[in-house]
Amino acid sequence: MACSGNCSSCGEKGSCENSDVKLNAVLDRIQHKIMVLSGKGGVGKSSVAASMAFLLAKAGKKVGLLDLDFHGPSQPTLFGAQHLRMEADENGLYPLDVKGIKLVSVGLVVDDNDQAVIWRGPAKIGVLRQLIEDVHWGDLDYLILDFPPGSGDEVLSAAQMIKGNRSAVIVTTPQEMSMADCRKCIDFCQKVDLGVAGIVENMSGFTCPECGKTHPLFSTGGGAALAKKYGIPLLAQLPVNPAFMGSCDSGDLDSAMQKAPEIREAMENVIRTVALI
Repeated sequence: MACSGNCSSCGEKGSCENSDVKLNAVLDRIQHKIMVLSGKGGVGKSSVAASMAFLLAKAGKKVGLLDLDFHGPSQPTLFGAQHLRMEADENGLYPLDVKGIKLVSVGLVVDDNDQAVIWRGPAKIGVLRQLIEDVHWGDLDYLILDFPPGSGDEVLSAAQMIKGNRSAVIVTTPQEMSMADCRKCIDFCQKVDLGVAGIVENMSGFTCPECGKTHPLFSTGGGAALAKKYGIPLLAQLPVNPAFMGSCDSGDLDSAMQKAPEIREAMENVIRTVALI
């Protein structure tokens, strides 16, 4: 996959006179764009994005999920689709339909899931544009975008490309190391005029499989303090639940939600607040 345009966003040679027109035509058919961000990796951002898409689809919404973590795409695994590939023709790419969600990921394009993706910034930006404008998304109520951690090329380019009704959900864990990066993420959103719909504090405790009680694992109250400092809603505090994680690893989100009702309830509150359903 490579951009055929000649523009500042991708740096490739060619002609892209109609590129913005095509991009905007696609985005105009998507009512809400929700960008799931994190300041650092390993905080559970992809499982939060997958849960949002899953529950929105369960609520009867038309949902797309775009996995833009090119170097570590997790969404195919979370949906048990890592062995499948998207189809394409001269008109573009066709998303996979999984659980009523239109799923697009680089992990559904490369020949080998264990193959490293080695792309410089311009190539990644070109592919980012293609995965939006050359995909048959159709009419969507929500497009959930799962980004790599930090505020690098993919996040900055998407913030510049994607217009219309858009917002960010920022995922953190309670400890200071994660929140320090989260503060940078909030600062990034402010600088690119991307509204933050709220913060999700993940791994806020451990749910014991024996007694069902949740116990703190790290420091506590970090997400709430961060939300208060910036005047941003704290959308959820999600515990570590081994049963939930095991079902996610198996690509069975239905089972994951059934085994972790406290996570499902918290994530339903997230979509009620962010998606206003």
